[in-house]
Amino acid sequence: MEEEIIKRSLDFIRQTERLKNVLRSAHTSNGRKESTAEHTWRLCLMAMVFEKEFKDIDFSRLLKICVIHDLGEAINGDIPAVEQSGKVNKSNQERADLITLLKSLPNEQREYFLSLWDEYENASSQEARLVKGLDKLETIIQHNQGLNPEDFNYEFNLTYGQKHTETFPLLNSIRKIIDEETKLRANKS
Repeated sequence: MEEEIIKRSLDFIRQTERLKNVLRSAHTSNGRKESTAEHTWRLCLMAMVFEKEFKDIDFSRLLKICVIHDLGEAINGDIPAVEQSGKVNKSNQERADLITLLKSLPNEQREYFLSLWDEYENASSQEARLVKGLDKLETIIQHNQGLNPEDFNYEFNLTYGQKHTETFPLLNSIRKIIDEETKLRANKS
């Protein structure tokens, strides 16, 4: 690999560090806000835990989609699902931000990373649909596990991302368990 390409790749890696500072609406178990990078890490881990259940799935591609799916948030942050209606088009903003982040990479790599993001956003493959479902489930798990403010809306989680978790039997089974946990949390608050 040429030294210039290495330097440009390192520049990209340095730019993506910003994702560690992007805070989401979810809280960790000790009450601090979770970062998007932490969410992405656990999404990848969750996929790995259930990997054997994903028949006919290109698992390498699935993990790549997991890693890329929220990368655009490194620039303008996350827009929580409860705040997305009627505001900035989250998809357009994230895609534009991702393009900005990818600028230092070679064209072929830039196009590949963007195609993975587009695949996720459009749910255009089994892998992307699976990541979308896992993404929603990981978020709900964090909401149930977090030390949340007193006014936290657990009821929202009972419908959040349902269309994405109904597409695979395993995700549907996980969803039923998590929904029961959500109901318990809602009743305690």
